[in-house]
Amino acid sequence: MIKTEDVYKIGRLGKAHGVRGEVSLQFDDDVFDRVDADYLVLEVNGILVPFFMEEYRFRSDTLCLVKFCNVDTQQRASELTGCDVYFPRALADATDDAPSLSSLVGFDLAEASTGTKIGTVADIDDSTANILFVLEDGTLIPANDELIESIDSKARLITMNIPTGLLDI
Repeated sequence: MIKTEDVYKIGRLGKAHGVRGEVSLQFDDDVFDRVDADYLVLEVNGILVPFFMEEYRFRSDTLCLVKFCNVDTQQRASELTGCDVYFPRALADATDDAPSLSSLVGFDLAEASTGTKIGTVADIDDSTANILFVLEDGTLIPANDELIESIDSKARLITMNIPTGLLDI
């Protein structure tokens, strides 16, 4: 059984495309293209289910068309519309690449100088040029490379040098 802590959200399926069973995938993270992965995990009726990919092709920087194994008709592809798409953390962690921002959701964030836990990353706000970690309590922390001291994927911990006074706002 796939657990929510073993995956992270990378996108959402849109409508069916064509009659062969392709479906559009709006994604925030193209990790499935950078890491050798045969499958994506879809949330179907609240259950995380692996779906093996036959092929995919990019339409833009944030949209691709995916053909899943055993999804061979437009009707079957339409049944997947609206499903959230996840990627296995273990596959993402196995790469030498720096972790993607979306993979950091669920990580604890700690102050480097004291080791004090500040909170848990609930979301990433990338709607502006200044990307922010959104903590579970709503606190916003700049996700600036200069502030991040280390990221420990195994411990699911981000250690940062938080600017003085930022947490007092």
